[in-house]
Amino acid sequence: MSVAGTYNCVTHTPMGDQTFTFTVKPDGDTFIGTNSGQMGSMDVENGKVDGNTLTWQMKITVPMPMTLDCTATVDGDAMTGKVTAGMFGTFPMEGTRA
Repeated sequence: MSVAGTYNCVTHTPMGDQTFTFTVKPDGDTFIGTNSGQMGSMDVENGKVDGNTLTWQMKITVPMPMTLDCTATVDGDAMTGKVTAGMFGTFPMEGTRA
């Protein structure tokens, strides 16, 4: 099954749950996409596809500028993964295909 699609996701952070819509458009072993939610819209950077596992980065400006390192595995219509926010730690995320 393809990892392509739009997912309704949530990341569980110390600032509360952050909900967002995540789009994945694969092209071979890379992908482009966007993450749109409470913190605005961010483009995927360095998106990579390895089977059903995605890795990517996003730059945020709120609450402070930093690069988030993300990884997720797609299993059918479910996505589970983690978001690492530098010194703030790593937070679980999950989603379902829209």
